[in-house]
Order: sequence, then C-alpha cells, then structure tokens
Amino acid sequence: MAEPAAPPAIRDAATIVLWRRVAASGVEILMGQRGAGAAFMPSKFVFPGGAVDPADDHVRLGGSLPRLCARRLGIESPRRPETLAAAAIRELWEETGLALGQPGNWTQPPADRGEDWRAFAERGLCPAASGLRFLFRAITPPGRPRRFDARFFLADAAGIAGDLNDFRAASDELSHLHWVALAEARRLDLPFITEVVLSEAKAMLDCGPDPAGVPFFDNSGDRPRFRRLE
Repeated sequence: MAEPAAPPAIRDAATIVLWRRVAASGVEILMGQRGAGAAFMPSKFVFPGGAVDPADDHVRLGGSLPRLCARRLGIESPRRPETLAAAAIRELWEETGLALGQPGNWTQPPADRGEDWRAFAERGLCPAASGLRFLFRAITPPGRPRRFDARFFLADAAGIAGDLNDFRAASDELSHLHWVALAEARRLDLPFITEVVLSEAKAMLDCGPDPAGVPFFDNSGDRPRFRRLE
C-alpha cells in the first residue's frame, strides 16, 4: 500500500495591492485573472503576488520600509521584512510589468539575482519599499494543493516608474490585467481571502493603518485563529 502523500509545505509569499485615485471612479485597484488550469485558485481574480524567491534575500532596497511596517512584518516570521518587501516588488514587476522603483545603481551586479531582477536593474531602477504598507497576513488552510504564508502590502501607484497602463512586459501568469474601481471589485470572481483584503484596503485608505495591528488569518495549526500583529 502506497504511503499517503506528504502535505504541501507552507511557503512564504508576498502580494501587492496597487491602487490609484482617478476622478471618474475614485480609487482603482490593479487585478488580474489566474489561468483556468492553475493549481492554485484557478480562474480567480487576484492581486499580483507569489512565493518568495531565494534571490529576494540578497536584493538591497532603494528605499527603506516604514518603521511600523517593518516591525509588524517581523512578528513571528523567519523572513527578514526586507526580503518580503523585495519579493512583493519582484512579483508585481514579473506579473504586470510595472516597476515599483526609483532611479539608482545597484551596489552589486544583479546577474546572480535572477532574470526578473536583472531586467528591473536594466531600467536603471532600484526596488523602492518606502511606499509599502503592511496590510494583511494569511496562511492557506490545510487541504489545499498549495499553501502560502502570504503578506499583503498596500502601495500607491504614484511610486511606479512609467506608464500605469503599460503591461507589455508582464508574464503570462495573470490575464485580463486591468484597473478596477474598488467599489466594483467584488463583482469579480474572487477568492474569499481577496474579498477580505479588499475590505482591509478600503479601511486603510480611509483611515490609515489600524492602531490595533495587522489582521492575521493563522491556519498554521490544527485550528484556525484570527488575531492581530501589533
């Protein structure tokens, strides 16, 4: 009799909720649709994001994380806050072609940082984390084909270097990339966690960071827990 398959490991991940304010529709959020054949959340509309890459740990940020953001990211996390921020910026760049960066030279050549970081550096940019706000954290429940410990960041699109509607450099991981009014986003086919994050994004845009802490859906143990990272 075959041994049962081992449960999937929980991988660190990072996501950016990119927003902009326009006169016609108010706040808009950038979203895309996962492929129908994707192993994780097929056909769902999501924010750009994905797993941390080993190269992210060696990327020097061009702008520092806000102190409160960095402190809360470090709570019960084996990852450096800067690594998580770098992963979020890289995933945004990879999946949308939008660079959250500032002009600058890399102190170390990006040749060994992977193709995505090399392409980012070739634009004369360093990843800028000063505009990131730690918004939400969630661990995928057991029983899913893939599990992530995902950190969600809110970021103003004003920090993007270039045209906010130019997705020509995007990979094929997300289709139908578009800006959607925050008030209309829930009409899309969304994962439950994305709906929750949208609500938290609206609250942060309206009121600023919650002094009570960052919401955390913790499914790392036998029982799900909801708590806040203060």
